[in-house]
Amino acid sequence: MTSEVEASLLAMVDNDDAGHQTLRGALRFFASRLAPAVFCVLLGIPGLAHAFDLQQLSDQLSKPEVIHGGFIQEKHLRALPQPLTSKGTFVLAKNHGLLWLLKTPLQQDYRITAKGIARRDASGWQLLPGKNAGAEQNRLFLAVLQGDSSGLQRDFELSLSGDAQRWKLTLIPRSLLLKQVFNQINITGGELVHSIELLETQGDITLLRMQDSTASQPLSDAELHDFAE
Repeated sequence: MTSEVEASLLAMVDNDDAGHQTLRGALRFFASRLAPAVFCVLLGIPGLAHAFDLQQLSDQLSKPEVIHGGFIQEKHLRALPQPLTSKGTFVLAKNHGLLWLLKTPLQQDYRITAKGIARRDASGWQLLPGKNAGAEQNRLFLAVLQGDSSGLQRDFELSLSGDAQRWKLTLIPRSLLLKQVFNQINITGGELVHSIELLETQGDITLLRMQDSTASQPLSDAELHDFAE
């Protein structure tokens, strides 16, 4: 059975309309499932923020080496009266990447590293293809994954309010292409990230809430193995 993520990815891959449409498809793929979590990665790297002050926020979020937690993601589509809800757990490791473990409505594991996005099947981790992605997609993808502040600030205007215990970071797209996909992205938190909201231009909203996040546990042997494969 093809999952929602696979359907989104196949739509992106099969679109031979060229780079513009492919990049838009890739951005929607990240918005629908993986982008919110990836933004947790980029927020954990120094140099992204500027003012409560942004450097203080960056320092605060970059302290944990490993974060474990659960998530609830709600996808509010204009055509549906009720949101599409998915639940799972995640492991964010500063020096490794992100494990995104979907539990409901289906079970599927994803891994995000500098090499790309991989999905686990019966034979192990399989890197998802990126046909027709193009240089622009790769640049944006790597900027998000690696926390490239210069790249992100080229694509987004960053605005921060609040204090160390309760803050909100707003990302407003700069480029015409991103403006066609997102109105803005809102990230809230305290010591750790609490929620991420993506507001799309077509009226759809993705809300991701992190639950029971903790930075007190190191990577397990199994998690280290998952990142090493």
